[in-house]
Amino acid sequence: MGGMTLRYFLSRIGIYLLTIFASATIVFLIARAAPGDPVESRWRQLEMTQGGIGEVDAIIASYKERFGLNDPLIVQYGKFLINTFRFDFGYSFTYFPTTVWSLIRRALPWTLGLSMTALLVSFFIGNAIGAIFAWDRTPKFIRSIIPGSLIFTSVPAVLSALFLLWIFAMLLNWFPLAGAYSRDVQPGWNFPFIFSVAKHGFLPLMAILLVSIGWTVLGMRAMLITNAGEDYVRLAEAKGLNPLYTLYRYRVRNALLPQLTGLALALSGLIAGQVLVETIFAYPGMGNLIFRGIREQDYPIIQATSFMLILITATSVLVIDLIYPLIDPRISHGGGSR
Repeated sequence: MGGMTLRYFLSRIGIYLLTIFASATIVFLIARAAPGDPVESRWRQLEMTQGGIGEVDAIIASYKERFGLNDPLIVQYGKFLINTFRFDFGYSFTYFPTTVWSLIRRALPWTLGLSMTALLVSFFIGNAIGAIFAWDRTPKFIRSIIPGSLIFTSVPAVLSALFLLWIFAMLLNWFPLAGAYSRDVQPGWNFPFIFSVAKHGFLPLMAILLVSIGWTVLGMRAMLITNAGEDYVRLAEAKGLNPLYTLYRYRVRNALLPQLTGLALALSGLIAGQVLVETIFAYPGMGNLIFRGIREQDYPIIQATSFMLILITATSVLVIDLIYPLIDPRISHGGGSR
């Protein structure tokens, strides 16, 4: 595997599996730390709103038995672990008899599409802006504009979502208020549907980018300022190489490695920020599903969605770590630097 030893590879896989196991355990405990009984709470609410339901106590007892809520906590935990690693998340309390996996299967593509688009745009455009910001040959007026554009970095994603919704959806009416696509288009690989998805996803995407791209810009700027005085940069300048070539080939390329580490770690932050963004825009992704699960105290949904997001983040970090030797040949996993 190039610069990677078998021992290092197995150790990283072991840490990865341990992380998943620990995360699943924490998710199980946190979901049950909330006060109240979700099944009883749900049926009592129905009883109040619908003016009484016959034999509600028997119904509650039946549901608890069906979902295994009468079992001891350790038994519930064992069943949870076995079923989780089989991706069998059971049935939703709120949307019974719908399975949790079917809910995730509908929501996950929307979240992955939104988060991966935001991640890639933030990475490529953010690093390009950061390089321009740090390059000493960039015109001063451009270098003075960029810091002002990063003001949204300190604003929560939920506020940027509300701001964009108010300006571009309510006042200007340029974009739709909610949803993932219009009801008058046929889902599929056709232009009207793709255009509708892009139009509905633009504001949620911008709400995420406004608060996330600034960190990529600042990270690249800091790395370029750090390596400006390195010997290999001075040698390239002494050879009379084109300044743009020197910037890209010698400075930006060497600054990308820590930025790639941040790329994997930023995925969890992006997805966490999407929870309220998707809820505000009624976007049918994992964030909206998590919010509904928490609101309804739906254990299976909370556990399954949290586990899937942790799995995605841990896997992305693992992949980035394992492909480091392909990105930078100087790195030799398990054997030091070459």
